[in-house]
Amino acid sequence: MIARMASRFLKALGVTVTVGAVGAILLAERARPLRKQKREALPRIARNVAMGAACQAMIAAAEVPATQAVARRNAEQGRGIQHWLGGGMLGKTAAFLAMDYGFYLWHITTHKVPFLWRFHRVHHIDPDMDASTALRFHFADMLVSLPWRLVQVRVSGVDPETLKRWQGFFLLSVLFHHSNTRLPGGWEKTLSKVVTTPAMHGIHHSRKLSEMDSNWSSGVAIWDHLHGTYRDHVKQEDIVIGVDDPQAERDTELLPALLAPAREDGGR
Repeated sequence: MIARMASRFLKALGVTVTVGAVGAILLAERARPLRKQKREALPRIARNVAMGAACQAMIAAAEVPATQAVARRNAEQGRGIQHWLGGGMLGKTAAFLAMDYGFYLWHITTHKVPFLWRFHRVHHIDPDMDASTALRFHFADMLVSLPWRLVQVRVSGVDPETLKRWQGFFLLSVLFHHSNTRLPGGWEKTLSKVVTTPAMHGIHHSRKLSEMDSNWSSGVAIWDHLHGTYRDHVKQEDIVIGVDDPQAERDTELLPALLAPAREDGGR
């Protein structure tokens, strides 16, 4: 009885903290905007939310059951990095970092492999950037990325609970670093050594390929520092958000964006 009550309390606390964090991100980007928005907000946000809803439906139907099944087998068979390191705090931390590093590698791949870029381009086409941009992905992208996500879970050896923790961290991180938030004082420089920040990710969303091809981290920022892909010497007011191709404006809208990966003219 006490264990069940404690479990329910922790779950309720987790939901409360998550909702509070999301609310803080949404308030912060309006109170301290990082870049001046160039488009009318409501239609763009509505499109992004609609795309995000489709993605969440796909994740719930395919990714969650598949990744949780692999994570359960990790725990049952003691396999993967987490269990090779004993399965305790050290192993769970290593597995968490392995999941995050796996996404860093996948992110680079989505830009470099033409077929994958067709789907990821839909995310980058957003002409402005705020927390809603974190939702703007093509729903089919969730299926295309699933095989690699299963590899991440299998190699890292995460158990179901550690996987949920990484997913929760990743969700908040994606919302945070896509937000149009100007961090106070030296927070940007300090935080960008550890986690992906709005200014850091804003450079990645630049239309200039030399800027887009940097700051690939989506959670822990150490990967960019270790691989020399970190970049910060770009003024936010000089960044033009979006994709530099003739079809970008057309594919900003909802239906054209959903059809874009199937077209021959949507490549990088």
